[in-house]
Amino acid sequence: MKTRKLLALLLALGLLSATLCGCGGGSTGTTAESKPTDGSNTEAQAPADAQGAADHPNEITVGIAQDLDESLDPHKAVAAGTKEVMFNVFEGLMKPTPDGDLIPAVAEKYEISEDQLTYTFTIRDGIKFHNGEAVTGEDVGESLARCINGGDGILEVEAFSNITHIEAPEGGRTVSITLQEPDSEFLSYLTTAILPANYDGQDTAPVGTGPFRFVSRAAQDSIVLERFEDYWGESAYLDKVTYKIIENADSILMSLQSGAVDLFAHLTSTQVAQLGDDFNIEEGTMNLVQAMYLNHAEKPFDDVRVRQALCYAVDRQQILDLAFDGYGSLIGSSMYPAFGKYFDDSLTNYYTHDVEKAKALLAEAGYPGGFSMTITVPSNYQPHIDTAQVIVEQLKEVGVTAEIQLVEWGSWLSDVYAGRQYQATVVGVDASTMTARALLERFTSTAGNNFINYNNAEYDAFFQQAVSAADDAAQTAAYKQAEANLTENAANVYIQDLADLVAVRKGLTGVRFYPIYVLDLSGIRYTA
Repeated sequence: MKTRKLLALLLALGLLSATLCGCGGGSTGTTAESKPTDGSNTEAQAPADAQGAADHPNEITVGIAQDLDESLDPHKAVAAGTKEVMFNVFEGLMKPTPDGDLIPAVAEKYEISEDQLTYTFTIRDGIKFHNGEAVTGEDVGESLARCINGGDGILEVEAFSNITHIEAPEGGRTVSITLQEPDSEFLSYLTTAILPANYDGQDTAPVGTGPFRFVSRAAQDSIVLERFEDYWGESAYLDKVTYKIIENADSILMSLQSGAVDLFAHLTSTQVAQLGDDFNIEEGTMNLVQAMYLNHAEKPFDDVRVRQALCYAVDRQQILDLAFDGYGSLIGSSMYPAFGKYFDDSLTNYYTHDVEKAKALLAEAGYPGGFSMTITVPSNYQPHIDTAQVIVEQLKEVGVTAEIQLVEWGSWLSDVYAGRQYQATVVGVDASTMTARALLERFTSTAGNNFINYNNAEYDAFFQQAVSAADDAAQTAAYKQAEANLTENAANVYIQDLADLVAVRKGLTGVRFYPIYVLDLSGIRYTA
């Protein structure tokens, strides 16, 4: 059990008095076309059959550990939890599959010109928004334009700055997008949600084209979705899904055991071990880069020797063994294994646990006796709290005194992520699209979401080489150079891609894992 292992660590270090004080593209001249399905559920039955003769209603309650962003507009989403839920409500011209492929969604097919500059999409015939309106080229054009211009809380998609022209004939089913330069990753960014052009209620009553439609929200309590009967593809099995917000770690276990919640993702191994026999456990990966992120604008983290010392001081395998019962995949930079060709496994063990080397680097940097620091952690994410707790004990071996400050998720977003008022934080960073750019762009010196204040001219150059590369091989090589730069300069103390343990009440099936941080509910169904 994890609790006993943590206790053993404290005993071994003589530190029982320690206290916790305070979370694809097409080829040249080709045409790609999709079937009227999401491409991933090959065991489909009619949704009406899913309930069968069972005496339960055809609905479930899903627990989530954080409230969503104040706005439910997908173009304003910051929190990974918002994207995770709204994946079921919104779709782009393209959508990802569990295998990491891209298939047409709002679009029925697309063509790419020989010069790789013009993408022409044909909108799916008969596709509707949840308010009953037909999707038009104007809707597509306006949705993309929102993310080019930004403002009013809308997040700019940097990849869209490459767009020079969008042509969407009024009343037509085609949309043409012209780029200034070829971009082999461009299709991946067209998973950006398509919204109705003349609807202004997305903040509080979101409307998309996905398999579920939004019904209601009770802030800090719940979000209700129901099956969209006019969905263009394979209908969801469930009639209704209620997301219940449960931020207290102790309440998560009680909600499952009491029958109040039917499915809960991102559990710890300790929670899973205590569940009992009423649940099946599905195991995947969270597709997150968990690290101790360091604020380079704060001393002493502006010194690369201090950051490297922390990397040597932290024993990542011990973290996995003590806090996660061995689950998880070690990483050494801001890329996780599911990203395949972009993941450089040679960086995983760039820093090996070496207390003496850590002490030497601290002394060289002017901190022979160590220093004190604060690790700010969102209180609703037990895996990050557990990780931080082990790190605190490990850092004491090199003379660094770390104090954990627990904060509510909203405070973490405003003070740490947006305000950059922190020293260190343990969280997981996700990718909004299946691109290396989505994970690495945040560390460029001018990125608005560069919350660690990383400023490295060589890194900026590598990143620019990647986004400007003429072919896939050159782009992949440049991205790997950028990853190596982060590792060599100890931008952060990289730890793991966490295992995703999902508790599913027996009698339910259909959990599917994706290479990005989402929870697809369209395939969840009762087996009896």
